[in-house]
Amino acid sequence: MSVGSGLLVVDKPAGLTSHDVVARVRRLAGTRRVGHAGTLDPSATGVLVLGIDKGTKLLGHLALTDKDYAATIRLGRSTLTDDAEGEVLTSASTAAVRDDDVRSGVAALTGRIDQVPSAVSAIKVDGRRSYARVRAGEQVELAARTVTVSAFRVVALRRSAGVPDEGGQPAGELLDIDVEVTCSSGTYVRALARDLGAALGVGGHLTALRRTRVGPYEVAAASTLTELEAALPLISLDAAVAGSFPRIDVDAATARGVGYGHPLPLALAADPLADRTYGVFGPDGTVLALMAPRDGQLRSLVVLAPATGGEPVDGIGQDGPRG
Repeated sequence: MSVGSGLLVVDKPAGLTSHDVVARVRRLAGTRRVGHAGTLDPSATGVLVLGIDKGTKLLGHLALTDKDYAATIRLGRSTLTDDAEGEVLTSASTAAVRDDDVRSGVAALTGRIDQVPSAVSAIKVDGRRSYARVRAGEQVELAARTVTVSAFRVVALRRSAGVPDEGGQPAGELLDIDVEVTCSSGTYVRALARDLGAALGVGGHLTALRRTRVGPYEVAAASTLTELEAALPLISLDAAVAGSFPRIDVDAATARGVGYGHPLPLALAADPLADRTYGVFGPDGTVLALMAPRDGQLRSLVVLAPATGGEPVDGIGQDGPRG
């Protein structure tokens, strides 16, 4: 039996893909309609937001673009994947790299920057994932994209001797940096590690990554997979929408029209000139739809509580707008 509709905030463990977590939750929730927002690499841990049943309709509209991470960057080695999973490409001693050099390099990667994503990523190149092309031996050059790194803070620095290479030659000194990052969606923390190492001339890669927040959802409120075996603490559709979007409340007659996909007057919007998404609620507090300004009216993006009974109006039936 399905547990209902809403959002689920999971603390993903290392070693599982985001899709692995979705598969586990499908079994626990008793529904195939489970999706996730914001993929985490298998080695990464932390906040993964899942939509259950009608909650999947919210995933593309929630303001989940602002994210926090705790990470460890290792300077002195670059890798194929920009993390610890990849083949080591270069090694160099960090003995000459001062702490102030690190902080200056971090500052240069803070703010609005143009970032080339990691080649071993899910970005598609001519219809194929970039990581598949790299693993097939192809040279992949991805285009830079503009991202925002709101905060990039050095928490701690640790120096250590590197492990000798396969030939028995001693490695140079390594420098591990614990950092905290706040960034926009589409930012690769692995690429920040790579670019910091490149700027300092010693190479760098990511050795640990934990996502501690996605939009309003923090890791302190996330459930582990073990905890989910006992209960699924769903955030209801009403609570998820109320916490993420400005609210419009309508009367019963208007609510019925919204359920059929009818538009609303733009004057109901708090800021009619802003391109914003609104949560529309009926008189009983149930969320009806997500709506946004278009063509001088508020029009449905997602109908969450379609009208029941009666005839479809203007080709819009009980499942909301068609096509």
